[in-house]
Amino acid sequence: MKKIHLLVIKTFIRPFIATFFVVMFILLMFFLFKYVDDLIGKGFEWYTILELMYYQSMVQISMALPLSVLLSSIMTFGTLGENYELVAIKSAGISLQKAMRPLMVLILLLTVSSFLFSNFILPKANLKFYSLMYDMRNKKLAFLIKPGVFNNSIPDYSIRVDRKDESGKMNGIMIYDHKGTNGIPKVIMAKEGEMVKSSDGKFLVFNLKNGVTYEEQASSTGIYNPRQVMLRSRFKETKPKFDMKSFDLSKTDQNAFGNSTVMLNLKGIVKKRDSLQKQMDTLNRNMARTLSNNFKQSNIALGYTKVKVPRKAIGNNILKGIPNGFRLQSIQNAANTVSVITQSLTNGVPRQEDLSGEIIFTSVEYQRKFTLAASCILLFFIGAPLGAIIRKGGMGLPVVIAIVFFLVYHIITTVAEKSAREGSINPIFGMWIAFILLTPLAVFLTYKATVDSALFDVNYYKQFFIKLLRIKQR
Repeated sequence: MKKIHLLVIKTFIRPFIATFFVVMFILLMFFLFKYVDDLIGKGFEWYTILELMYYQSMVQISMALPLSVLLSSIMTFGTLGENYELVAIKSAGISLQKAMRPLMVLILLLTVSSFLFSNFILPKANLKFYSLMYDMRNKKLAFLIKPGVFNNSIPDYSIRVDRKDESGKMNGIMIYDHKGTNGIPKVIMAKEGEMVKSSDGKFLVFNLKNGVTYEEQASSTGIYNPRQVMLRSRFKETKPKFDMKSFDLSKTDQNAFGNSTVMLNLKGIVKKRDSLQKQMDTLNRNMARTLSNNFKQSNIALGYTKVKVPRKAIGNNILKGIPNGFRLQSIQNAANTVSVITQSLTNGVPRQEDLSGEIIFTSVEYQRKFTLAASCILLFFIGAPLGAIIRKGGMGLPVVIAIVFFLVYHIITTVAEKSAREGSINPIFGMWIAFILLTPLAVFLTYKATVDSALFDVNYYKQFFIKLLRIKQR
């Protein structure tokens, strides 16, 4: 039994590691294709890109791990069935459940590890990733000057060039310097030039050749006058400097993102949900108090008392029931009451909707910590029986079947999560609906694999239809 356990575990570990890294690579490529415009051409160092990819790989584990478990379990038992090793195991009196037992223990350990990862490590990875991604997406364009387009990357300067070759040399350069005296811009025009960094790396030096500078002389009063004298000076070579601080990647304080739900563990999510619920209760009480006070007749000047008086029936024309001397005042009071109620609803309802959405989102993220771990168990009990039934190993048919089942699971989860976040269904039910729907399928496939069912055997269905044709001919 120990040798069989080692055989099954070794057969599972190799494809699991291979498929996990393949899936991670594919997901990272999708990430790069999605954010390529935010990363390319901004002068980032290689280690900054590598750091971002590292944090993104941590985030993508939630999708790569279940798919790897499903694919590797299909490949494991498909390979055992294709090489008739599964038949030999069963002929020795060992059932499929006993053969799966070592992998069950391994999957349980993997499930516990995934839960601990999603609760302790994933929130920190999300915090690092989103804060770094925010900084990189807001970093100004470094040295990306396109011909024929004004570039405003450098503060207080607008730069335009007519042509730019591969070596970095530019022709037809026009620079608007908006830091001039009293807001009067200075214009620098040059036939050619080149951008280089200073030796200390703190400045961007623009080597300009054969140009002219136009600058209007400021008046003594400081008021701009279009008839003022314009100064023109020619130069053979000049080297204006631009501060490189505007191109640096500024680090945002991560505490600004720390209160986001996806950056919290279970304890933090519960604390945030309680805080949001208290805010919701306070808002509801204030709105109820405001509305009730305006619906009650509490003006002492009008003689309001707690003495009970008989009700008076009011017909369709309400104004006829009001004395002549009080009709205008009653209409004004009613208009003021309606205005106060409308203002209260206008201010309170949007905030109430925001709080309700945040409370639902905290419930969704709370359940996500558990669904990641549960998905590994579910997909294993789908993949292992499928591999034993189809009896095909390798990267062919198992990959197709695994992708189909994973897409079904992922689509159900995504649609249910979206409905839960919109408030259409309960958040707990929405996050677990895929597990609830696919669990009977896992039980069915396990039963079919135990009884050696020919569920995916083409020859079985071919013989079945041949028998039906013979019966029809008779």
